[in-house]
Amino acid sequence: MDEELKCPVCGSLFRDPIILPCSHNVCSACARNIIVQTPEGETPPQSRASGNSDYDYLDMDKMSMYSETDSGYGSYTPCLKSPNGVRVFPPTLVHRHCSITCPLCHRSVSLDERGLRGFPRNRLLEAIVARYQQNRAAAVKCQLCDRNPVDATVMCEQCDVFYCTPCQQRCHPSRGPLAKHRLVPPTQPPPAALQQPNATARKTATCAEHDAENYSMYCTNCKLPVCHHCLEDGKHGKHDVKPLPTMWKHHKGQLSQALNGVSDKAKDAKEFLVQLKNMLQQIQESGVEFEACLVAQCDSLIEALTRQKAKLLTKVTKEREYKLKVVRDQITHCTMKLRQTTGMMEYCLEVIKENDPSGFLLISDALIKRVLSSQDQWVKGALEPKVGPEFDLTLNTDPLLQTILQLDFAQSKAQTPTVPPPPLLQLEKCCTRNNSATLAWRITAVPLVTVDAYVLELDDGNGGQYREVYVGKETVCTVDGLHFNSSYNARVKAYNSVGAGPYSKTVILKTSDVAWFTFDPTSAHRDIVLTNDNQTVSCNSYDDRVVLGTAAFSKGVHYWELRIDRYDNHPDPAFGVARINTTKDMMLGKDDKAWAMYVDNNRSWFMHNNSHTNRAEGGISKGSTVGILLDLNKHSLTFYINKEQHGPVAFENLEGVFMPAVSLNRNVQVTLITGLEVPKNIKQ
Repeated sequence: MDEELKCPVCGSLFRDPIILPCSHNVCSACARNIIVQTPEGETPPQSRASGNSDYDYLDMDKMSMYSETDSGYGSYTPCLKSPNGVRVFPPTLVHRHCSITCPLCHRSVSLDERGLRGFPRNRLLEAIVARYQQNRAAAVKCQLCDRNPVDATVMCEQCDVFYCTPCQQRCHPSRGPLAKHRLVPPTQPPPAALQQPNATARKTATCAEHDAENYSMYCTNCKLPVCHHCLEDGKHGKHDVKPLPTMWKHHKGQLSQALNGVSDKAKDAKEFLVQLKNMLQQIQESGVEFEACLVAQCDSLIEALTRQKAKLLTKVTKEREYKLKVVRDQITHCTMKLRQTTGMMEYCLEVIKENDPSGFLLISDALIKRVLSSQDQWVKGALEPKVGPEFDLTLNTDPLLQTILQLDFAQSKAQTPTVPPPPLLQLEKCCTRNNSATLAWRITAVPLVTVDAYVLELDDGNGGQYREVYVGKETVCTVDGLHFNSSYNARVKAYNSVGAGPYSKTVILKTSDVAWFTFDPTSAHRDIVLTNDNQTVSCNSYDDRVVLGTAAFSKGVHYWELRIDRYDNHPDPAFGVARINTTKDMMLGKDDKAWAMYVDNNRSWFMHNNSHTNRAEGGISKGSTVGILLDLNKHSLTFYINKEQHGPVAFENLEGVFMPAVSLNRNVQVTLITGLEVPKNIKQ
């Protein structure tokens, strides 16, 4: 408890301590040194700011107190510093308007005419300091002697260390920064007033207001002991007062109860300190073990790299030996052939020198063949090296080097991986076109959280259950084949090895009210010719060929038209709908995957699965329009010619997915017109 018994101003044990209004203590002499003069009528700065203080100060803090040593001098006194850095002021004569600032909490309070005598003395603290000094004075040894410590001769109150004379002269000389430290005898007796062995032997405390009166009551409002004169003169007359012994016992009980709680916390703190000290050894041992493990792992990597280096060097050696052998063999072979050729050339030159025609002609044919044959042996390939000096071996170390540079410790056990956070839909990139919807999203990077893939879900366009439409690592997805004139709710989530994270916010995407589409060149027959941005179709064959539209319908009411741009020799093109796998090399409607109306210049028929029904009078010509109304709410198909319904409802009970379709030959050319409103007044 040394720190509890030292003055915050001088750093020494308390002498005649007084209690400031903030409940902190200072020596009486130190209190005189820290008195501050204030101009007349001005409140100390910190007193003005008392409303912002964390302390519950008493009303007495705000009393106007003046020093009994009033000098009438109005200037501020010079400022010094105590050995522990606290600002102090020399004990000069003080102006009537003075204040004192607590060196710990910096709370300022003005002095009244009694000066420092207005603050109560802390008699209990005096007694405790006296007992502390008595206990410490018994046979104190030097704390710095290496062997056989001798009795201490001095003690430094600031360092709180006992020295013998040699150690003091060697380790604590009275010069430099240590010159301000106060050295006292270790057996220095405490002041006589503090040498009482117990509280009963001490002089009974008397009232600060009435010197001859003993304290007998306790004012709960002012939280001060008072005498009966204090009650009679009116200052505490209306306050709540209680007998002093009763409040003494009550406050002792409160302090004992509070100490029990602090004692439990202190016990826990001691156990915690033991745990921390044990952890120091564990950390040291774990660090050594981990370093050894790390060195072993790195050594194993170096060893593996060394083994691989030896293997690669072996391959390089083999390649070098192979190239050397090939070149040496080629040198040997070429040298032998060159020697043979040179010998033959010298022989031929000698033959040419002879002047025997008949003898020359006997061997000339054979020599000419030999020379020509030898010349053929020196072709271009024979005069080129079979191998090059370069080695066709490439060692790419970049990935390995990158991996080595990224080599780091895995996440610790305490850092448990978690699921990914909810993705953020990028609304500025989400859009619809016809019956397709494009969605884009991103995810906020979180340390130690990875994303393996995303799951995009859409409902059925009627607020029904969600279904997965995409699973993958991309953050942009386009969903085709949606219903026209429908509102879809979309959401996305991310998942990793831990599990799936929460869903993103829901975004609503509305498809087009009417269908805008063209002919599909990817599924059309090879004889089909598409122009005008795939809106105009013709054919190169005299046989009927089928082309489908790019839209697929499974819900809603849809209407489109085809304008006849060319109509020669009275052909019978067919118009209608079909499955995506309908036959493309014959008239539309001849198989069971198409529903159509084929028409010439005079009449028309409905056809499905090669069944012809409902012949109707009236045909088409150049400039005519053929309309197709697909009502999947009523599951029916109706045809129009020149904006008028042609015949009854052609087909009913249509279920599934249907695509616009046309079949035609080389005598017909039509243009597709989409995005039209549905005709009214349909005849049954």
